[in-house]
Amino acid sequence: MFWQAVLTNVLIQRARTWETPVLTIIMLSQVFISSMLLGVEVLGLRIGSSPFILLRDAVEGPIFSRADYLNLIPDGNGLNPLLQNYWMVIHPPTLFLGFASMVVPFAYAVAGLWQKRYKEWVTAALPWALFAVMVLGTGIIMGSFWAYEALNFGGFWAWDPVENASIIPWLTLIAAVHVMIAYKNSGHSYFTATFLVLISFVLVLYASFLTRSGILGETSVHSFTDLGMFGHLLTYLLVFFVIAIGFLIARWKDLPITKKDEETYSREFWLFIGALVLTVSCIQVIATTSIPVFNAIFGTKIAPPANVFQHYHQWQVPFAIVISLVSGFSQYLKYKNTDPRKLYVKLVMIIIMAAMITSAFAYVADVYHNVMYVILTFAAVFSLCCNVPFLIDALKGKWKLAGASIAHIGFAFLLLGALVAAATSKVVSINTSGVGFGEEFDKSNNAKENIILYENEPVRMDQYTVTYKGDSTVGVNTYYKINYKTINQTTRKVIEEFDLYPNAQQNAKMQTIVASPDTRHYLLHDIYTHVSSVPLKTETAEHDDHTGHSADEGYDQPATYEVALGDTIRYREGIIVVKGINRNATVEKIPLGKNDVAIALTLQVIAKNKTYEVDPIFLLKAGNKFDFGKAVADAGLKFRFTNVLPDKNKLEVMVYQKPLAEKKWVVLKAIKFPFINFFWAGNILMMVGFLLSIFRRNKEIRVKPEEIKEIKLQSK
Repeated sequence: MFWQAVLTNVLIQRARTWETPVLTIIMLSQVFISSMLLGVEVLGLRIGSSPFILLRDAVEGPIFSRADYLNLIPDGNGLNPLLQNYWMVIHPPTLFLGFASMVVPFAYAVAGLWQKRYKEWVTAALPWALFAVMVLGTGIIMGSFWAYEALNFGGFWAWDPVENASIIPWLTLIAAVHVMIAYKNSGHSYFTATFLVLISFVLVLYASFLTRSGILGETSVHSFTDLGMFGHLLTYLLVFFVIAIGFLIARWKDLPITKKDEETYSREFWLFIGALVLTVSCIQVIATTSIPVFNAIFGTKIAPPANVFQHYHQWQVPFAIVISLVSGFSQYLKYKNTDPRKLYVKLVMIIIMAAMITSAFAYVADVYHNVMYVILTFAAVFSLCCNVPFLIDALKGKWKLAGASIAHIGFAFLLLGALVAAATSKVVSINTSGVGFGEEFDKSNNAKENIILYENEPVRMDQYTVTYKGDSTVGVNTYYKINYKTINQTTRKVIEEFDLYPNAQQNAKMQTIVASPDTRHYLLHDIYTHVSSVPLKTETAEHDDHTGHSADEGYDQPATYEVALGDTIRYREGIIVVKGINRNATVEKIPLGKNDVAIALTLQVIAKNKTYEVDPIFLLKAGNKFDFGKAVADAGLKFRFTNVLPDKNKLEVMVYQKPLAEKKWVVLKAIKFPFINFFWAGNILMMVGFLLSIFRRNKEIRVKPEEIKEIKLQSK
């Protein structure tokens, strides 16, 4: 709602003759969004969910009859630790701006159909469509950065239903932008351009419906609790869908659709083919993502794919190949028609060059084992080789014309990076020790891909020697220092050394950890490291002698010795010397009778160059034996003088020791991602390309005063 309001203020200044119809559509969207915040009932129908509603008004229960009910409700667990990341501060607002901006090209398309300005709206809407593509794409990239940096599933895209729902309108609007350009230059593909612009915003509303209605259930980590707005969201979606389809049907006979087919060797034809392939790609993603919706509508029990990565990759890789090839050779096509011979002459050298680069890259990146991967690599390299000459020409003077080439080059790098990083990522933390980590660990982790590190004990891991150097806590995060060394096995010299600090937050209530990785970045690969398991911290308390607790808690089982004066007892950290006895000992708050005996045994503890003395007491009172133990806290010892053995001329002493401190440890997983920087660089280049294209297309919408008068006359 906020972002649409911001965009509306911009449109008031820039929309000129489009202001009234365009803002009418956007205001209708604002009405629906605003109504979601009302939280009022009209004729028994609840409209919206107020963010200001009190808990006692939202939930019924006897507890709310008490005035102090808030004091009886425990605090929650707080914000999910995974969301406490700086990417999550900027990712959602950017994504929401992208979603909000999709309404602007939609509004222009509806306004064009409404006022029968079928051609003019395309030019006016194109910069806004590019803006929406750029911003939404940036938001999606930020989400990928967040997933890669903060999550420990080892990747940047999980094919989660809500991730899919966000990328689908982005792809359809990219397709729309291309056919809008084709229409501007050739007059072809008008219906396709209009339909894709309209459906892109409808798909944004569908994404909101999937996320906010609760229909996804447990199939997505992004789904929110059902706020009772299922019908509200569905109405919002259907109203705008009906508006889009209704105007297309109503104006069908008047649409400027050319009857003549495009020439095969024309740019507009292949832009249309590319848009069509992108659309089919989106349909496949929508179909799988919408399985929970189909189950809810038809009462079926279709299960989502067991392996989502394999499922989507087998479909999307062929689509990506076609798109890459088209984004390459279409640059050499002209609108209307192209001489095939000149086209082939230009492409032959590019194909040869692309084949040579592909051969080398496929070998270096280790993707030559899979035919589809090799073909995709060739397609991406081919697109790269096709677009670089145009980029060079554009940079010689007309840099604003470089937008398309830069975006296509970015797409090629994106594909290469995503392909190699996903297909050839290598787990380097291979567990060769055979040590298992328990059934609970195996439920969510692969023990063969995790190694255990004890503090200050180096372990060989692939080409590295890794050592757990300890941990430190800052706020709620505990950082684990992992030292990496690359050592020359012949000279034993350290070639490279660095430290990584993966962190984890412990959930004391759930006794689980939420881990975030740390990554060592190189030009051509990343070393990605996270902890899979750490010792859980437990709250401990010292117990003295009191009801419900033994005074001997926290010690190992005692050792009993029969000693005489002057004897020495050895223990693991030093010695204990029996120095003497005190026959006149007293016990606090216990009066001694005539025949009672209290004896203190003086013991000297020598450990770690320090000396301590302690006097445990043995008491014989009214024929009963008692003892009063004494502890040496610094030495981790406790003594009980338990008996006097006159027949042996010995004294009985029990020695308690604190258990040895458990070694600190972490279970660690490390992954090598080759060429991951190609993916990030490609994304950034695409956004830069879109930005340059916005500057170029923005110049085209400047309307002269005499043209405004003509438009007003046509609209009457």
